Amino acid sequence: MLSYTDARQKVIEVAGSIPRPLLRAQVEIEQAFGRILAEPVLADRDYPPFDRSTRDGFAVRSADAQDPGAHLECVGELRAGGRFEAPVLPGQCVEIMTGAGVPQGADAVVMIEHTKREGRTITLERAAQKGDHIVLRGSEARTGTLLVAPKTRLGYAEMALAAQAGATRLDVFAAPRLAILSTGDEVVDARSKPGPLQVRNSNGISIEILASTAGAETVQLGNAPDEISALRAAIERGLEQDVLVLSGGVSMGKYDLVEQVLADLGAEFHFTGVSIRPGRPAVFGICRNKLVFGLPGNPVSTMVTFELFVLPAVDVLSGAIPRPLPIFRAKLATPVREKGPVTHFLPARIEWEGREARVTQLPWQGSGDIVALALANGFLIVAPDRPEIAPGEWVDVLPRRGAI
Repeated sequence: MLSYTDARQKVIEVAGSIPRPLLRAQVEIEQAFGRILAEPVLADRDYPPFDRSTRDGFAVRSADAQDPGAHLECVGELRAGGRFEAPVLPGQCVEIMTGAGVPQGADAVVMIEHTKREGRTITLERAAQKGDHIVLRGSEARTGTLLVAPKTRLGYAEMALAAQAGATRLDVFAAPRLAILSTGDEVVDARSKPGPLQVRNSNGISIEILASTAGAETVQLGNAPDEISALRAAIERGLEQDVLVLSGGVSMGKYDLVEQVLADLGAEFHFTGVSIRPGRPAVFGICRNKLVFGLPGNPVSTMVTFELFVLPAVDVLSGAIPRPLPIFRAKLATPVREKGPVTHFLPARIEWEGREARVTQLPWQGSGDIVALALANGFLIVAPDRPEIAPGEWVDVLPRRGAI
């Protein structure tokens, strides 16, 4: 049985081998957040486009400001967006605001906190060196410089940079379409009142949110009963999209029919189990040239396996480089003891004491316990070769998406 890292790498390899054209679309910049850039954004001019002051103070000639106590004549004021036409002459200075263009002749800015003023006379309390508190024209980027590269996921910084360069319509890759199908006779719509032995469909909403935040467009197929013909018809509808994600029906029970139906439809399986808990029965394959994931039906298992395996597939099909798992180290607050030669992902609470992260495993009732997961902001990862861990030891943790 594959480790979760090997299974994840297998997903990335297979997703990258799918002969699927990366379609493109043009979107307004306001709708581009989270999309994958298809065409580069280049600098339309030098940035900054002028020598820019980074402080409120006085623009001076550094030759006049070599010694504390120098006296200069203030000959004007310059605010951001304004102009000062005359050059700064020896013995002169110009009051300047943050973001304003440094006037001709000046080559340093003295912070206002380091000066005294009496009328037009400015006394410098500190010496100044050439270039102090000035960002030179083109020091951030020259005209034609690559600002945002293709295959970059557009976040707020990338979008601000594109806006600065006037790129307000962006060429992006079309988002992959992901079909969501839950299974099980016991599952009813979340808006329904369940019977005494039924459960509401929470997996449908969790997968939709996870898929949307990953950058996919979602198609909800509802729930299929544990009956071959109905399940087959629902799966065939799901195979019309780029990715099909099923929840439930992948364990070893008599009515776990997902693998059987997929096999009947010609699926090629790349794994039918992963050495993790929760999520061990996870299934991944290709059917009719579409990626198919069978995730375990217990809600915590569903969420963990989506994060581990479906997310990188969405990245690849979006035209992006797969994001690494954001695993980091934390100090264990309470002892941990687990069983079985598998990697455990345990609901946990991560907190910080100064710069040090500390993690506490939360009590939970197994992979159906959404209550515990909602209290957790991450997962404590327990490796198969280290099932017992003492307080104070360093461990791997995986933040829960959106909770940290």
